[in-house]
Amino acid sequence: MIPIIDGHNDTLTRIRHAGPNERRAFLDRAEFGHLDLPRAREGGLAGGFFAVFTCTRGWEKRLEPLLDADGQRVPGGWSVPLPKRVDRRTSYHFTTSVISDLLRLIDASNGAMTLVRTATELQHAIDSGTFAVILHIEGAEAIDTRLESLDVLHAAGLRSLGPVWSRPNAFGHGVPFDFPRHPDTGPGLTSAGRRLVRRCNELRIMLDVSHLNARGFWDVAELSDAPIVATHSNAHALSASPRNLTDDQLDAVAASGGVVGLNYAVGFLRADGKPDAGTPLTRIADHGRYIADRIGVDHLALGSDFDGALIPAQMTDCSKLPLLVDALRAAGFTEDELHRIAHKNWVRVLRETWGE
Repeated sequence: MIPIIDGHNDTLTRIRHAGPNERRAFLDRAEFGHLDLPRAREGGLAGGFFAVFTCTRGWEKRLEPLLDADGQRVPGGWSVPLPKRVDRRTSYHFTTSVISDLLRLIDASNGAMTLVRTATELQHAIDSGTFAVILHIEGAEAIDTRLESLDVLHAAGLRSLGPVWSRPNAFGHGVPFDFPRHPDTGPGLTSAGRRLVRRCNELRIMLDVSHLNARGFWDVAELSDAPIVATHSNAHALSASPRNLTDDQLDAVAASGGVVGLNYAVGFLRADGKPDAGTPLTRIADHGRYIADRIGVDHLALGSDFDGALIPAQMTDCSKLPLLVDALRAAGFTEDELHRIAHKNWVRVLRETWGE
């Protein structure tokens, strides 16, 4: 079974909202959610980026009609109202609480899980069969504009950061959950956002552009000296969601030596954008084939969005990952290429970003 490193999951946020019983349940096989340790073992999931995302409890992705600039409904279009913005103090408290959940969970695993801080540690975890956890923050609401809390979070193990989620914050602007739409939806990084990019480079924290709008993306491309990474995005040419990357953006990722982690969310896979769980796994493979043909297989990885999105019903949970590997194989990827997509490209990019 090919070991897989996954670019994004929202499992920690789901667990925090669900309560202590689900925190304990992660180490046992569950019948809810997409991800726990036993099902990861069954599916060949060797680890991944565990996101901390501050979200108000009870937010639901409710589809509403998409309106054009004249207030007219866009045929076949939809929009999802975003949850309200969260103040920094609330977000920082939530973020540190979730990190505490993670550290206690790792301790309770008795060595079955490990928090990795270097590429060497990640490779060792893959080789030894220890489940590798990479700490990621999705949306930097918890970080002050003086960036003092960033230093503290880095010391606690933070190694990956998305400056924004889909709502604006002190650092920049994210793309809305609209369909169809281009990612050029507003202004780029703020002055604080530009300082954040530079400080992440200094600390060797990986920057994730998945939720940034187009101008923010190009700001990161200009400012950062690290590979450009979109942990969970697809090809805009195949599905016109603003969460997906245009051809020009894909080219920039490749030019930087970065990677794109394929997102399994059906709304980012389909040409019609419909939230249809009957979407086949071949649609993920189609996006993988398009991106690899455009910029090369060395810039393609996986980024599921487990526990944060509606995914194809065939992929009931992470134990079904071999079905996705089969779909990628059927799309023409060789065994060597599958290993690169599954984990080797992540290890390479993280080594270039973090160092050894």
